[in-house]
Amino acid sequence: MSETRIIDASDPADQNKIVEEVAGLLEAGEVVALPTETVYGLGADALNADAVAKVFAAKERPEFDPLIVHVGSYEQVDEIAEVPDEIKEVVAKLMKAHWPGPLTLVLPKKDCVPDMVTSGLDTVAVRMSAHPIMKAVVRKLGKPIAAPSANRFGRISPTSAAAVEKELAGRISTIVDGGACREGLESTIIRPEAGEKRPVLHMLRAGPVTKEMLQRFGKVERPKRNRSNESPEAPGQLASHYAPVTPLRLLRKIGDFQPEPGKSYGLLSYCGSEKTGFINGYDWDQVEELSPGNGKLSEAAVRFFYVLRKLDESGVDEIIAEPVSETGLGVAIMDKLKRASVR
Repeated sequence: MSETRIIDASDPADQNKIVEEVAGLLEAGEVVALPTETVYGLGADALNADAVAKVFAAKERPEFDPLIVHVGSYEQVDEIAEVPDEIKEVVAKLMKAHWPGPLTLVLPKKDCVPDMVTSGLDTVAVRMSAHPIMKAVVRKLGKPIAAPSANRFGRISPTSAAAVEKELAGRISTIVDGGACREGLESTIIRPEAGEKRPVLHMLRAGPVTKEMLQRFGKVERPKRNRSNESPEAPGQLASHYAPVTPLRLLRKIGDFQPEPGKSYGLLSYCGSEKTGFINGYDWDQVEELSPGNGKLSEAAVRFFYVLRKLDESGVDEIIAEPVSETGLGVAIMDKLKRASVR
């Protein structure tokens, strides 16, 4: 692969030209890293199996891990998915409330979607991004775009073009720099189905659209975590995922920390509060805070992958992470910390 080119999309005046160029690359079967409001995605024409294969190759992603397909309109959903009558109403309500945005729906797929995209499953994961560049590229292409996170498989998800470059430079031809991602966590993934009294929303991956936000649409259920890396039914379900190269340990309390002589340690702190005992509990070689001084889960979510990458690149031998409250966005943050700590 030749040198990876970065296209600066910061000037709105250039957007139409960039969108046209990127759509042309995708139409030709190339893969391109694109910004979304959650994390950067590695995009390919979702209906082109050869192009999708390039995504798997660049990421070194196992073929049993399905991809999310991005659409540019409600009509495109009907082109790739078959929505059963019994869930049409709730699906329509969810789309109206959270699209475009960080919510992915797992629906029965149509035959036009290559098996490689869905890892042989009879369902497809679909969402509509709110990022103006991704949205415009999908519409210009006129076809859905398969776009998992633009990083090597299992690694820290990228929330900036610079992070994509560190992960995939030399593996892909083009990165579109659309600035930092505003959400910072991957989309929430749910599989809706009919229930006895209310629809059941199986939350397959926690994300920016929280359980509390979904409960008015139906009964929200969380499946048991995949602890064996068996084939998932949606992205982000493998036991080990979102992991830095540096070993990471999630501890519930500082008393569980037993440092080894000669090793250096970095602390991933929630807000730097002394109340938890972590900040003052050890002479850390590096400390990074998700929400400095504030303890706001919304800020912690946006900064999560950025801060985790800083610690990973700091040179410490091990990262110790303190927990956050498992409410709202904290559910998604803790889920990612748990998966990052699995070795």
